[in-house]
Amino acid sequence: MDNHSHHIKHNKSLNVLKTARGQVEAVIKMVEDNRYCIDISKQILASISLLKKANSQILKEHLETCVREAAYSKEPSEIENKIKELEDIIEYINKTL
Repeated sequence: MDNHSHHIKHNKSLNVLKTARGQVEAVIKMVEDNRYCIDISKQILASISLLKKANSQILKEHLETCVREAAYSKEPSEIENKIKELEDIIEYINKTL
């Protein structure tokens, strides 16, 4: 898949990530301004929620495009590679929860 189609594929995720970036920048300003701890914490949690949403979107797109392409290719090595990638990311997600 070329870079252009990846850009189109991840457009929604990119927008969510940009929103998260703005939120993190706002949290940094809150810390610099010595704002109330609970308010800062709520904004950090909102940022985390946005990042989780973007990650879910990225993984969903991966399943719907990259994994589907590998399955339709009927190339055992491609299919095994995609399965291994998903196993690795699931393991990583479980470590971070």
